[in-house]
Amino acid sequence: MFLNTLTPKFYVALTGTSSLISGLILIFEWWYFRKYGTSFIEQVSLNHLSPWLGGSENGSSTSNNQQTTSECKTWRNPLNLFRGSEYNRYTWATGKDPLTYYDMNQSAQDHQTLFTCDSDSTRPSDEIMLRAWRERNPQNRIKAAREAYETNADSTAFNQLTKLGIQLLMFYTAILLGEEEKTTIVEAERMFRIAVKSAEINHKKSQALQHHSPTHEKIHRRDLNTLVYVKRRLAMVMRKLGRTKEAVKMMRDLIKEFPVVSMFQIHENLIEALLEMQLYADVQALLARYDDISLPKSATICYTAALLKARAVCDNRCMLIAEKKWHLSLFSPEIASKRGLTTAEMNAVEAIHRAVEFNPHVPKYLLEMKGLILPPEHILKRGDSEAIAYSFFHLPHWKRVEGALQLLHCTWEGTFRMIPYPLEKGHLFYPYPSCTESVDRELLPSFHEVSVYPKKELPFFILFTAGLCTFTASLALLTHQFPEPMGAVAKVFLASLSAPFSFLMEKLESVIPSSLWHQLTRL
Repeated sequence: MFLNTLTPKFYVALTGTSSLISGLILIFEWWYFRKYGTSFIEQVSLNHLSPWLGGSENGSSTSNNQQTTSECKTWRNPLNLFRGSEYNRYTWATGKDPLTYYDMNQSAQDHQTLFTCDSDSTRPSDEIMLRAWRERNPQNRIKAAREAYETNADSTAFNQLTKLGIQLLMFYTAILLGEEEKTTIVEAERMFRIAVKSAEINHKKSQALQHHSPTHEKIHRRDLNTLVYVKRRLAMVMRKLGRTKEAVKMMRDLIKEFPVVSMFQIHENLIEALLEMQLYADVQALLARYDDISLPKSATICYTAALLKARAVCDNRCMLIAEKKWHLSLFSPEIASKRGLTTAEMNAVEAIHRAVEFNPHVPKYLLEMKGLILPPEHILKRGDSEAIAYSFFHLPHWKRVEGALQLLHCTWEGTFRMIPYPLEKGHLFYPYPSCTESVDRELLPSFHEVSVYPKKELPFFILFTAGLCTFTASLALLTHQFPEPMGAVAKVFLASLSAPFSFLMEKLESVIPSSLWHQLTRL
């Protein structure tokens, strides 16, 4: 009786409402997948429903979380730009913020680790600078640094000091203002020169007292890290101003004088400067020292090794062209397949495959298949953020070597045939970490489309909701256009669905006594 009373309008309303709801779910699922790289329904099912259904996987999930945490550690970008003279000027020109809150928060934590110590409370300015390093907002940091400088300037001891003493009091203020307030590299250089002089004096004083107590040892460690930091940043300023020889000399002196301090990865700055000067033999010697199996790898190490191998191929080809044995200057896969690869070409292809396996995002930026943005202050190794940081500075070096980009273009995709399942098994490195996408989305600005590897298939629930939305929308359209036939079809379909239940009820009525059945129906 209920089925016979339903009209075609009911079926139109039912299918239309189902299509609308499934369409809204589809839109939300697609937006969530584009932003976070996973399905919302799947994530809720795994995080909230799975523990109820089977709570025996706590131990394995804990170990997986620990492994993910170790794989997703962020590193300081050794070639990071200056906030005041580069990042802020980009913001003024485009209205876009190139740094995320997560990235700046990481930098604030680094500054607290490098520039602060437990004993930094002897002067009022020290407490103000502690607050400045903890501050996340750039304007508040600059304001606090200015306040610390004025506090020193108002003190009587400040007026009695010599010029050198004034520089000592301006030390940490000079670092922060040189990084974040000065709008040109020339002005930043002036501030860093003040900071370097002060850092050298502080380091000598703390070095003489480091064995007196644990507190003095902490102060010496802080002063050592600060000295290396400001000298490296001054060398980077010289590199940006075109004084590359001075920059290379300062970087080499830092590596020679402080070989233990490896957190700043000065060798990557030196590699980039040497490539700019086209001192390829010196770059090769540096790679022989740092491209070791016991040392952590980076895109700079792997791709610079590939660049030098590609340069060797180009040099051999130019030599053969000069001897009139070859007629083509660029690498050609067709000709290489006919005559076979030379030893230099095989070495170059292997080096490119090694580099692409370590970071598969770099080739698209080097080949200009994807647009570059300003690199972040922190990078995730083997992630899109590292690829941007490397390509931003090293793309001119690849263009300078004739034929290197052509060789990369012809050979880099062959790496993926060697590693069809990168998340399960690696070839020369560990399997590719699965957490890079989520961390890169935190490090990179929202206007950048994060490169994802390996490409993810659409989640099941997106496909399911898409199919459900299409099916119900089609039913609603057909019911609206042909109400009588579709109503008859719906009644037949519902009747066929209810037939097994009707058959089961008849069997129960025949088995159960009528008096008991009457009592059950009354309940």
